[in-house]
Amino acid sequence: MLRRINYDDRQHLVYARGRALPPDVVAAWMAEFARHAPSRRPLTVLDLGSGTGRFSPALADTFGGPVYGVEPSVRMRQVAANISAHPSVSYLEGAADEIPLPGNACDLTLLYLVIHHIQDLPAAAAEIARVLAPDGRVLIRNAFADRSPNPLWHRWFPRARTIEEEAFPTVAEVAAAFATVNLRPVALTSVRHRLAAGRADYAARLRLRASSIFDHMTEREITEGFAALDADLATRPDAGPVEEDCDLLVLAG
Repeated sequence: MLRRINYDDRQHLVYARGRALPPDVVAAWMAEFARHAPSRRPLTVLDLGSGTGRFSPALADTFGGPVYGVEPSVRMRQVAANISAHPSVSYLEGAADEIPLPGNACDLTLLYLVIHHIQDLPAAAAEIARVLAPDGRVLIRNAFADRSPNPLWHRWFPRARTIEEEAFPTVAEVAAAFATVNLRPVALTSVRHRLAAGRADYAARLRLRASSIFDHMTEREITEGFAALDADLATRPDAGPVEEDCDLLVLAG
């Protein structure tokens, strides 16, 4: 198992800029989430591993109920409180295996790029099930080791794939953990996601190293990767938006 990344060390300084999303991309994700959520409104939402809160306000606007952004990193929560404040959003200290909410409190739980950070997935599954309402849904947006995409940045940082294959669970592993608490997959969809307006913008975001995968690399391979990126950008024209197919796994009881 890869070492745990402490987002209080460095990631909180760059995450909001490196992972910023334009309003239309956020709106597209909200529409996809709504397609799989219970139809009634309002819904109480748990944004588990909410980070800097890049989805929490939109979740409140989309589903109309309170949103609880639960995040273990003190500094990520501080950034969220500063840049992602919303009257219906509360940012709380907690983790996937220790959620500070009562039982049956949430109609919808979102884990957006979170599942690979969870060290004890069965324990987290039990805790998520505890706070989920009987007809609730769990939305897991993540890459999975058995459905690995081919992102552009792997061209310059080839060991990223090896790291991701070790870090990311398979769909079957996630399903097995949640099956123990009677939550099972009801959908597995792929959403086309625009990461950057073009390659120059994409490269600028990469330089912030706002992905925990960089924290598992050596400085030498990072330096070599950015040198290869610069050489590529010098010879290849900017060919429009950088997009990626992103998996969304939906669980229900």
